[in-house]
Amino acid sequence: MKRYLETGNFAVAQAAIMAGCRAFAGYPITPATEIAESMSRLLPRVGGYYVQAEDETAAMHMAIGAALGGMKAMTATSGPGFILYADPYGWAIGCEIPLVVLNSQRVGPVSGITGAPGQGEFYLSRYVTQGGNFETIVLAPNTAQEAFQLTIEAFYLSERFRTPVTILADQLITDGWEDISIPETEQEKQAMGLRFAERRVNPGPIFYPPTDEIDIPPVVMGKNTGALCSDWTPTEEGYDIETVEAQHKHAYRLIYKIRNHRDIFSRYETLFLDDNPDIIVVAYGTPSRVVKTAVKQARQLGKKIGMIRPITLWPFPDELFQKKAIYLTVELNYDGQMVREVRRTVPCESAVHFLGKCGELPTVAELQETFDRLLEGKPLERRGWETEAW
Repeated sequence: MKRYLETGNFAVAQAAIMAGCRAFAGYPITPATEIAESMSRLLPRVGGYYVQAEDETAAMHMAIGAALGGMKAMTATSGPGFILYADPYGWAIGCEIPLVVLNSQRVGPVSGITGAPGQGEFYLSRYVTQGGNFETIVLAPNTAQEAFQLTIEAFYLSERFRTPVTILADQLITDGWEDISIPETEQEKQAMGLRFAERRVNPGPIFYPPTDEIDIPPVVMGKNTGALCSDWTPTEEGYDIETVEAQHKHAYRLIYKIRNHRDIFSRYETLFLDDNPDIIVVAYGTPSRVVKTAVKQARQLGKKIGMIRPITLWPFPDELFQKKAIYLTVELNYDGQMVREVRRTVPCESAVHFLGKCGELPTVAELQETFDRLLEGKPLERRGWETEAW
């Protein structure tokens, strides 16, 4: 095992190479630019290709083209670029093209603040393209080390499910410097729980079977398969067709190949839930680290506080929210996004509250004060422009 003091961007690039990524197309954008810079140095050493595109839309289309050519491919961006991925995301989802996409969230809307963390693309990572009738897989790390591991997992899942897999990070994870361990042997990879899947080629002629099956090789062009790739509703062989029956079959596959196999990729962390806590705090990404510290401190003070950290954000882990309690969702935004899914899933008798900050993390002291107000039955109060509280 080799140890580094490095950034999450470094960890993601190292993981991508280890997972077999041999093509990266991107456009520079803070806080993900260092991933592109690292890939531009690393890929030529392993026979791969780096392309700086004219913009983010072109970058993702190029990555899709590389994947259709039989290569494992990746792109990375931040919020202003992520929204430009909407059109090519549709191609990749609808044509079932394996691809890994990293989005390092920063403060928005629009360009916002380049060097401050945000969590504004929670829903955008689910509904990444137009038209609906699809499901997505989204993974959210909260450390540089976990970003390394989830990047490798994303490549594994993209191959098995024949779909783009999104890594939803934030600026503190990708830019922050942390202790990172990189395995060097097969034994070390296994000990870390890393999973790998090789690229295979679909021999045809059935490219889009109307089932929820996974582990079907993806369409690859130029391998004498007669493969087709179109953004229209396809027949099972990949030809364009405009019938409702074909659309029903295609949508069923895009949705249920993911929903019916969630046990393969569902990940989460829970803390102190066994004794039916009075408050359950929900957070993902970097805020979950502060929340975890605050919850542990609260337990030492005799408060019955628990925690849920979704790591797989989409499909949303409804099954984690079955206990009756007071729920508090902590996010790096003011509008409240994940809190709406928590409201949807918890038992109807449970109250749901929101604490939002933007550009900086909540402090442990702020969280303790919030816990106390909720335990005392007092309403939460927003503090001017500093925090939003429901």
